[in-house]
Amino acid sequence: MRRFTIQVPASSANIGPGFDSLGLAVNLHLKLEVTETDKWEFEHRSSLLGPVTNYEEHFIYKIAKQIAARHNKELRPCKVIETSDIPLARGLGSSSSAVLAGIEIANQICHLSLTTEEKLQYGTDIEGHPDNIAPALYGGLVIAAITGDQETHWVRLPEIKSDIIVHIPNVELKTEQARGVLPESYSRGQATSASAVSNVLIAALLSGDYSLAGKMMEKDLFHEPYRADLIPNYHHIRNAAKEYGAYGTVISGAGPTMISFVPKGEGETIASQMRKLLPDYEIKALQVDQTGLKVD
Repeated sequence: MRRFTIQVPASSANIGPGFDSLGLAVNLHLKLEVTETDKWEFEHRSSLLGPVTNYEEHFIYKIAKQIAARHNKELRPCKVIETSDIPLARGLGSSSSAVLAGIEIANQICHLSLTTEEKLQYGTDIEGHPDNIAPALYGGLVIAAITGDQETHWVRLPEIKSDIIVHIPNVELKTEQARGVLPESYSRGQATSASAVSNVLIAALLSGDYSLAGKMMEKDLFHEPYRADLIPNYHHIRNAAKEYGAYGTVISGAGPTMISFVPKGEGETIASQMRKLLPDYEIKALQVDQTGLKVD
């Protein structure tokens, strides 16, 4: 009887002007214990995950079945014990983590021997953009882009010397709603300015100038100005975090979580200050997950 475990980190996408292309893996995780058996069964051991009444309706099962079918393989039954500390519909990549978990179940059960590039491409095809999939797969801070031929290209940046704080409100925000407030198109002037901000952000991260990086991530023109009104306490969180020493604070993914980049070693100190201001929030001091998808 074959057994294996899958662990996939949460991820924060966009990081200000890195819209649909820049993502960061953080140390919250979806974990699956998978055992081959004679029938399918999903068991949740997390209050974040609802009950499973029909395995065929389970999102991870659907992804695994889809990948197996692409290779004309039968997806043999398994018992899957699932735990997660990634909040759902909060902008921390819970969907992408589940997508990668489904891909990996099919990879293991069907002996597909998928490369990481194939997993990235499958995940991007399903999600529609790579900014959560890539960091959840590779770990760290990753820039990814889909070119005209629908091929996904990526670069993993060197490890950044920053702590991370996430401010998670007790409300959900669906990606569809957050995308619905964005303009259909941008003028050439808008696109040029927004791209320039994004370029300086990446250059600042590469050079280790985190103060400049913080300024640039808060100067986004692609999505944050349009989504700000959907995010509870948007300006309050940005201003307070900056006052306590954060380099910069942006919407995590489509929101409503906000993520702050703070000096290394100061994450918990600043987080404790933010908890006093936002007692109804779940505020966590996190680290960058450098491992990404892990299978044992």
